[in-house]
Amino acid sequence: MDKKERIPKRVLEKISENIKKIEKETSKVVVGQSEIIKNIILAILCDGHILIEGIPGIAKTLIVRTIASTIGCDMKRVQFTVDLLPSDIIGINSYDPGKKVFVFKEGPVFTNFLIADEINRSPPKTQSALLQAMQEKEVAVGLHIHTIKRPFFVMATQNPIEQSGVYNLPEAEIDRFLFKITMGYPTHGEEVQILDTNISIYPFEKFDIKRIITSNEILDMQKLVKEVFSSKEIKDYIIKIINLTRDKDRDYSKFITLGSSPRGSIALHIASKAQALMNGRDYVLPEDVDAVAKLVLRHRIILNYKAEADKINSDKIIERILNHLNPA
Repeated sequence: MDKKERIPKRVLEKISENIKKIEKETSKVVVGQSEIIKNIILAILCDGHILIEGIPGIAKTLIVRTIASTIGCDMKRVQFTVDLLPSDIIGINSYDPGKKVFVFKEGPVFTNFLIADEINRSPPKTQSALLQAMQEKEVAVGLHIHTIKRPFFVMATQNPIEQSGVYNLPEAEIDRFLFKITMGYPTHGEEVQILDTNISIYPFEKFDIKRIITSNEILDMQKLVKEVFSSKEIKDYIIKIINLTRDKDRDYSKFITLGSSPRGSIALHIASKAQALMNGRDYVLPEDVDAVAKLVLRHRIILNYKAEADKINSDKIIERILNHLNPA
């Protein structure tokens, strides 16, 4: 099949139009953070999950709640604490004395959009219960396997400024997140607008968020992402980027303990396809790969203490890699 026939033009235009409408509806409630909104939509199209790092109170939960409303999806939130158990997330078999049988009571993971607030406050066993559900889209309780409905999207948050009472996510578990997003403060003008429109003054329902698409349409869009064409040259370009995170002979290699895993290659490939689809194309360009490289790789490049001492973060490493492959 010719790549131009892979996805009809009218379908591409409809997707771009709907995404713009979702962004517009979300902006009724969320002031600023337009790039974060786009990245969350991008992750949903990839059928992936995101880890957001940012201080409390910058609208992380509000963004997901609003996007869920525009898609007509259910949303639940779990506050991770040190005493949170795996069963508090996935559910439990409870005895029904009337029927004299055990009945499965679903946990909050059985939803479309789940916010896992401060995931690093719970012990590894509880974190693993959620990460297993994220990866397999199902949970095993007793002898039974329970399937989670689709679409299923998890946004986990962690507070970067607190060290006390937290359990750092192991690298192997962080690798399960498609993107890592960092959120900062709003601008002066945005914060003035926040004072006038925040949901502490006006209830969420007052904003009258309209449903733009259905959950089934999201599932269709996720299937279309896989149909987006990527040439051999694009795949080679992706692998070159990944290999340069592992290269031991570069000037930045002294800062890296571990480069990206093959899961990073897969994530960069699917994310670049979704980026192309959001831009109204059914084929991937190198610019699409570059646009999502930091989102995909910043949590997959493990830096050492020398990097911390020299104030080098993974974003700077990724910039060096892209500049090396695309010299001015």
